[in-house]
Amino acid sequence: MSAIRKSYLVGLIGEGITHSLSSPLHEREAEQHGLNYVYRPVDLTVIGRPGSDVGRILQEGRDLGFDAFNITHPSKQLALPYLDELSEDAQRLGAVNTVLIRNNTFVGHNTDHSGFGRALHEGLPDVDLASVLQIGAGGAGSAVAYALLKAGTSTLTLVDVDADRAAELASRLGELYPERTVLSVGLTELSSAVGAASGMVNATPIGMHSYPGCPIDTALLRADLWVADVIYRPVRTELVIAAEAAGCRVLDGGHMAVGQAVDAFELITGIAPDAARMRQHFLDLIASGA
Repeated sequence: MSAIRKSYLVGLIGEGITHSLSSPLHEREAEQHGLNYVYRPVDLTVIGRPGSDVGRILQEGRDLGFDAFNITHPSKQLALPYLDELSEDAQRLGAVNTVLIRNNTFVGHNTDHSGFGRALHEGLPDVDLASVLQIGAGGAGSAVAYALLKAGTSTLTLVDVDADRAAELASRLGELYPERTVLSVGLTELSSAVGAASGMVNATPIGMHSYPGCPIDTALLRADLWVADVIYRPVRTELVIAAEAAGCRVLDGGHMAVGQAVDAFELITGIAPDAARMRQHFLDLIASGA
């Protein structure tokens, strides 16, 4: 008699995530490994619950037999008081996007930062990290900035429409990485900051379908500047298209989206997924209008 295979029940907690690509991305890769794996969105908007209910939802999920949850806006920080353990990176970032349920305890991880780190390593290997400009210092920006410093960025310059938010993030990351230079500048200094940078990352919503446009004047782009975007709907943002036209090495936002899913899948199952296959599946889903 064959042994009963382990099955997985995984959820995604967040607002407006009913049509997230995470479910098909995880489930398709699980099929390739012969796993019984169900991934379901728990859309706070649909069920009429606030982000602050994340702790109760985690507990309810544990009682219902869930093995793990991914967590997105607005609950990445709100979940922290309800967790029994945190990975070192999640603790330093002060945010989680993956919670494992092990022996009735909650263990928090952050694969947003590792997903971008993976994307940078695989999509833009050996780029110059001497001086990187990052536009956007919000939730995604915090994880990306942390990943950049962890990858070896020497000088990181942050710009945000909320100058105080950029300054606070710069101060916090400077304490975590005292051997690096982390600073914030105002929007009026954006042009000169681009000119001084070896690479640039857009961590703002500008470029999404709902926020069309480009975060910088495309005339500032030059061939020796590498450019990364965190937006993946659309994958080919105005910034990505303009950067390619300028001869820049470019990393589209789909790489980070897949990277965080790859790392979360491995944490949940203990099985290393095929990252290239997940990237192709992601592109197929985008192309199909999923």
